[in-house]
Amino acid sequence: MSIQRALISVSNKNGVIDFAQFLVDNNIDIISTDGTAKLLIENNIPVIEVSDYTRFPEIMAGRVKTLNPKIHGGILARRGIDEDIMAQNNIKPIDLVIVNLYPFQATIAKTDCTLEDAIENIDIGGSAMLRSSAKNYTSVTVIVNNTDYQKVMDEISELGNTTLETRAMLALKTFEHTAMYDGAIANYLGKNKNGFSNTINLQFNKAQSIRYGENPHQKAAFYVESNLSESCLASSIQCQGKEMSYNNMADADAALECVRSFNKPCCVIVKHANPCGIAIRNNINNAYLDAFKTDPTSAFGGIIAFNRVLDKNTAQNIIDKQFVEVIIAPSVQTQAKQILSTKQNIRVLECGNLNTAKPSLDYRRVTGGLLVQDKDLGIITEDDIKCVSDLTPTKDQIEDLLFAWKVAKVVKSNAIVYAKNKMTIGIGAGQMSRVYSARIAGMKATDADFIIDSCVMASDAFFPFRDGIDSVAQAGIKAIIQPGGSIRDKQVIKAANEHGITMVFTGMRHFKH
Repeated sequence: MSIQRALISVSNKNGVIDFAQFLVDNNIDIISTDGTAKLLIENNIPVIEVSDYTRFPEIMAGRVKTLNPKIHGGILARRGIDEDIMAQNNIKPIDLVIVNLYPFQATIAKTDCTLEDAIENIDIGGSAMLRSSAKNYTSVTVIVNNTDYQKVMDEISELGNTTLETRAMLALKTFEHTAMYDGAIANYLGKNKNGFSNTINLQFNKAQSIRYGENPHQKAAFYVESNLSESCLASSIQCQGKEMSYNNMADADAALECVRSFNKPCCVIVKHANPCGIAIRNNINNAYLDAFKTDPTSAFGGIIAFNRVLDKNTAQNIIDKQFVEVIIAPSVQTQAKQILSTKQNIRVLECGNLNTAKPSLDYRRVTGGLLVQDKDLGIITEDDIKCVSDLTPTKDQIEDLLFAWKVAKVVKSNAIVYAKNKMTIGIGAGQMSRVYSARIAGMKATDADFIIDSCVMASDAFFPFRDGIDSVAQAGIKAIIQPGGSIRDKQVIKAANEHGITMVFTGMRHFKH
């Protein structure tokens, strides 16, 4: 049976004029609400306004207009079952419903949004029509997104109606949309004084299936946010290479979020979610060369991230020096792509220009629950640090200390970072003892033939005992940056003074589990 009657009520009017004209050209009657009807009439498209169709005026400043049996009866009627009751009540079938909802999310995103503004942008009639249409998808086509206009037009042109498969797909999209809409309302209205809502409603869209998860026996998929507002892994475009794996994505995200925090040309090499080499230089080629020097062994099969355009020289050096799984950069020069294409399995991603990370929430699933926290965007500048030792840091030491502190922020706890001349020379990550993290950082530096003497060190949390200071003093560390706050800070500071070490406190911890 062909489509005879459509109802259009949209807040996003992109493409609706051409779509409505198509319906008229195919002898489909259009019912429309006030704002949409006015636009269509201005464009010489014949419509029947809802109030004329229902013979009941829009009331309460438009709050009540489509909540009427002639509308919902026409949408929900079971074809072949409800014809008698429809005839008795002069209800005609509505076969096509095109609705998108009041812009609630856009409204609450405004800094001057009041509770009254938010409430008035909660759509009631639109949501009801969408749910009614989706429920009765065996007979009704429902469109919630203008990107589906063309598909529906193509099928009407060919068949006079849409296929059941298309109607089912559009119904699913509709329920996903209303779920996201209701979730946004619940999240907003349920916020407590600390900024967290009573319940949490999240919706991500499936971007792709993944061959397997962390291990081959685990199934996996990748989901992305509906409205991405910053350059990130989820918004990146893959230029070449094999399909990204679950572990590739986790590591690439860690690398990109780390490199984002540096303003100067930077290279970050990540292995198993931890950076194994980071350097900032006057260009990314030199940054890569020095980042690679930190730990060439761990860099094998790693993920490389840049915060500048990837050029041909850097690309060639990567090819010449190491096996790499993923390279991600804001963009990749054409000549660099040609060089990388000689290794077809390398995954190359362009993420777009990196901006400063925006405030957001981090989620971690635990059995039976979900941990939620603000994203760690804490930043320390030279003005924030407090020198607690007898010796004060030099200008060069301050620069290296702040560099090492940024690195320590992204290293798994317990984290120790050795650095010199704005490059890492040794990283100790994820150890149960901070002393052992320091020893590992020293071992890595020695293995890479670095001279530790006069280097600086960053610790993501305070030293509970002086033994950590005694240990790194023997290695040659001359300056330390750490949060402070231990009940034994005096002992730790005393140890630093005894060894002639400069020590500064940040007052901020960066645990990363």
